[in-house]
Amino acid sequence: MAYVISDACVSCGTCEPECPVSAISQGDGQYVIDADSCIDCGTCASVCPTSAINEG
Repeated sequence: MAYVISDACVSCGTCEPECPVSAISQGDGQYVIDADSCIDCGTCASVCPTSAINEG
């Protein structure tokens, strides 16, 4: 199951360059993960300073 970004996201942008498949992009107010592109690697979750990214 793809990872998702919760409302705890502060739009710091730390996760976006870490995604190996470029599934993360800036959305309205916070970053979002494209579930169809996400390969469930968890790299984004490991670098998130607010723990806003979890398995969906």
